[in-house]
Amino acid sequence: MRAVVQRVREARVTVDGEAVGEIGAGLCVLVGVAEGDSEAAAERLAGKVARLRIFENEAGKFDLSVLDTGGAALVVSQFTLIADTAKGNRPSFSHAAPPAEAEPLVELFAAALRDLGVPVETGVFGARMTVELANEGPVTILLDG
Repeated sequence: MRAVVQRVREARVTVDGEAVGEIGAGLCVLVGVAEGDSEAAAERLAGKVARLRIFENEAGKFDLSVLDTGGAALVVSQFTLIADTAKGNRPSFSHAAPPAEAEPLVELFAAALRDLGVPVETGVFGARMTVELANEGPVTILLDG
């Protein structure tokens, strides 16, 4: 599994012009599932995201997690994170998990974040979505789990 984690002031995801998930301060998490990823990987990645210290303390140092700040997470499935760009100019998505495999793992990832105490909003799996966010910092971290 792979996640792009962005520290945000606010974020929302819309489908057909209608907001389906929206948060204030916290994290926008784009999640890609590869073939062979497991439930354990989803839970491990959720733990990394929840405890990732990318929020500043009083001294301006990255020392706080989304759990520490009381922020929320907007979780959006994005199979394109599993793209293989080693050959040619067209990305290959052959290593991305098929939807029937990926969707339950994205849902498990979101549930694991909730279980850790992070309020979570989500996009709609498989839908054509528009993600809007105000990246704070900007801070963007790539996590492989």
